[in-house]
Amino acid sequence: MELAEYGRAWIAERPGLRPKTVVLYRYLLRRHIVPTLGTVAVGDLVPGEVRRWRAKLLDDGASEVTTAKAYRLLKAILNTAVDDGLIRRNPCRIKGAAQEKSPERPTLTIQQVYAIAEAVDAQYRALILLAMFTSLRWGELAALRSGDVDLGARTVRVVRQLTEVNGYGLVFGPPKSAAGKRVVPIPEVILPALRWHLGRFGPTERDGLIFTSSTGKPLRHSHFRRARGCPLS
Repeated sequence: MELAEYGRAWIAERPGLRPKTVVLYRYLLRRHIVPTLGTVAVGDLVPGEVRRWRAKLLDDGASEVTTAKAYRLLKAILNTAVDDGLIRRNPCRIKGAAQEKSPERPTLTIQQVYAIAEAVDAQYRALILLAMFTSLRWGELAALRSGDVDLGARTVRVVRQLTEVNGYGLVFGPPKSAAGKRVVPIPEVILPALRWHLGRFGPTERDGLIFTSSTGKPLRHSHFRRARGCPLS
């Protein structure tokens, strides 16, 4: 069986994957694996061919991060090929090739955080402060419901996230990992802002979203950043 066919089947046979992950895997397979290795029979893949494929990706301008993602996907696919008896040993044996080295992102000062909170619409001030002081991800913030926040205990419970996936739209799902489900303390310094937000904009139902658009719809990351110039990611 050719790698292209086996790779597509490998993705399709994993129903537990999040929609965003499926889109990413299909893109990596189509764009970065199939053009060079797609017609090669799985049983014919050897370490040298994998090394040449990876080197070609980098030579053609693929970033180290993208190349690492593609390499990890190829390695995972071929691990299953070993289990299926198609190959005896995984040919992906390049030391360190699966590791990403993303550039370090700059960190805002406390003064900059409050400057951003004051610059955005009042409806989003608590969102900015909660993001910065609790380190919740965008998708976790956008998925928060009224019942997830306990002002008395000063905690926020993270049990799901909202993602925007091409071809699927907005999708609610669990955090990226089991460890993503957690209870996070809310610093006392931002409690007044959060309490004011819930009183002014918060939903009346426990399962209602805390942060929404001006029309009451779930927040879209792309629209929010364009409209508000917000550096959340």
